[in-house]
Amino acid sequence: MPDETLLAFDYGTQFIGVAVGNTLTGHARPLEVFANSTREARFARIEQLLGEWQPSRLVVGLALDADGGEQPMTALCRRFANQLQGRYGLPVELVDERGTSLAAQSEMGAAGRGLRVDAVAAAIILQSYFDARPPAMSRPPPGEQR
Repeated sequence: MPDETLLAFDYGTQFIGVAVGNTLTGHARPLEVFANSTREARFARIEQLLGEWQPSRLVVGLALDADGGEQPMTALCRRFANQLQGRYGLPVELVDERGTSLAAQSEMGAAGRGLRVDAVAAAIILQSYFDARPPAMSRPPPGEQR
């Protein structure tokens, strides 16, 4: 896997959490949360983030119910992912986000962070994306053979 920067989104009807990560390190970190007030404001902020981070791909958390079935929020997450792909032409991956909000609340409490839960949840979503793929760091350095 080439060295890529990824942005992840924890989509919500009121707020969107954002995280950033890199395939070389395989580590995700929370970035920010912004209000999901209007379509124009939402995509204006996303365009700023894309300009700043220059990601190669995007990851969106897919809201599923406890049994893995679809719920009303699932369709909104899929729609958001499709809008990102259509607007920006970047590959968009959907990642099961079940349990990320609870994990984020637990992590924030333990670490005493001032970040909103949605940004930490986005980082957990992105980290699960990285953890499901082979590590990029297992490649030999350029010019070396295994």
